[in-house]
Amino acid sequence: MAVRACTPSDIPRIMELIKDLAAYELQALAVVNSVEELTLDLFVEKRCFAIVYESENLIKGFALYYFGYSTWKGRTLYLEDIFVEEVYRNEGIGQKLFEAVVEVAKTEKVRRMDWQVLEWNEPALQFYVKNNASLDNEWVNGRLYF
Repeated sequence: MAVRACTPSDIPRIMELIKDLAAYELQALAVVNSVEELTLDLFVEKRCFAIVYESENLIKGFALYYFGYSTWKGRTLYLEDIFVEEVYRNEGIGQKLFEAVVEVAKTEKVRRMDWQVLEWNEPALQFYVKNNASLDNEWVNGRLYF
């Protein structure tokens, strides 16, 4: 069992998990990213970073993050997604992935780590509360699609 940085050969499996995540969030048709684009963004452009949880030669979960900037705080880390395949949930995999991203944030000396969670995703909400996260219901998300 290992939490490790992803490699290019992991990308097809990560894309499978991304599609599973989209289906879980009732957005199965929303995924337009591809193995090629994700590979470019992770390994050539270095726009984002990913870690995986691997056990028995199978990637069971992943976390994808990138660095941002706050005018008030300075450097930040944004946890875009953390996902564990359904059959492997409740084995502590999500906790290990989350702790690994927190460690990256500390190592990189960011001043804030952010993420979003759907308001109906009760297991995720409980997970973040258990990890002493502050959940904010004051801000409204804004978004443009291109």
